[in-house]
Amino acid sequence: MVYIIPLLIILVLASGLKKGVPCYNTFISGVEDGLRTVVSILPALVAILSASGMLRASGLIDGLSHILAPLFNALKIPVEILPLALIRPISGGGSIGPLTDTIKTFGIESRIALCACILCASTETTFYTLSVYFGGTSVKYTKRVIFAAVFGDFVGILCASFLSLINF
Repeated sequence: MVYIIPLLIILVLASGLKKGVPCYNTFISGVEDGLRTVVSILPALVAILSASGMLRASGLIDGLSHILAPLFNALKIPVEILPLALIRPISGGGSIGPLTDTIKTFGIESRIALCACILCASTETTFYTLSVYFGGTSVKYTKRVIFAAVFGDFVGILCASFLSLINF
């Protein structure tokens, strides 16, 4: 099993050499294209990661949590996962902190911790992903995509709450 990757590399190289492809030059060309892509999406990545840090540090996430608490209560979603639900669409790495805090506070076998884990596993880092994809392409009209993606995140939150209720 540990030899699969080296075998694939050898297979690709052998296939390229058999067809007369200049493997090293093709590899270098691919690396150059990859670096151009990284440079083109870097500003969007820096912007979204900075925004995530500023939102957490400013207390805006806590303020939004208090505003959205009645909606979450009405939908039977644990209010305790609100900070996680708000930061998850922005930053996957940033959502690890609220997830860890939730698990430490309520215990690993609680409904709230289960709901938080399902939420992290079933939602996407929407704005991060969109900034990477749209930063690397020439797509300009993103309004419908953003609405659909945020709606998908909300459905993921609802499903996480429902699935955690089933187990408890």
